Amino acid sequence: MAYESILFENNDGVAVITLNRPDKLNSFTVAMHLELRDAIGKLQADASVRVLLLTGAGRGFCAGQDLSDRAVKPGEAAVDLGESIDKYYGPLVKSLRALPFPVICAVNGVAAGAGANIPLACDIVLAARSASFVEVFCKLGLIPDTGGTYFLPRLVGTARAMGMALLGDKITAEQAELWGLIWKCVDDDKLQEQARAMALHFAKAPTKGLAHTKAAIYQSPANTLEQQLDLERDSMRALGLSRDYREGVSAFLEKRTPAFTGE
Repeated sequence: MAYESILFENNDGVAVITLNRPDKLNSFTVAMHLELRDAIGKLQADASVRVLLLTGAGRGFCAGQDLSDRAVKPGEAAVDLGESIDKYYGPLVKSLRALPFPVICAVNGVAAGAGANIPLACDIVLAARSASFVEVFCKLGLIPDTGGTYFLPRLVGTARAMGMALLGDKITAEQAELWGLIWKCVDDDKLQEQARAMALHFAKAPTKGLAHTKAAIYQSPANTLEQQLDLERDSMRALGLSRDYREGVSAFLEKRTPAFTGE
């Protein structure tokens, strides 16, 4: 597939996807969804990939849905928004969460609507100091989709999630960091540099261990303590047989930098 709405790189274990409709603040169309699905499918099938960096082109990360792509006009049949979730936004969130390696999101400007919630499906979010997060759904008579009603209360608590969802106020990157909505707020001119440095770090890290760590943390809220201890046992048993664990121990004992392969 030739991409027109995204940019896609995949080099030395580091994959980079850039939402690339800057004139429309990278808002989503069906075409963008299909291109993202294709690119993520390639990553799922490529065992050499060890990290994904997701970001946006231009002055914004993503303004959510491009309303002109599914405009409701007088006299025309209403649009089935549930179908849009089923076909596009739901699968996108699930595919990002399921990737067996770290997913970094670098939010380079406004993140609104679905564009505010897609970063929350990623594992680590860095945001430029000028960036902001806006749950605009309430201003359109909708609910925070793309996982918003799932992620927000888990990350910032019920009170703040309600405020964000019912008022639609702009949350600055600095506020988002203080609330625990994101990992870190960084200066605008350092965002891409720090995001790529983190991606390079993960490309040399023990990928299988990180994948198990992700899975365990995401499973934790649904588990009892006993279930979580069993999960930890099973992961440790599997990881103890990995090449990376043996390399990590050897490097520690030999006082050298480990050369992890992700296996």
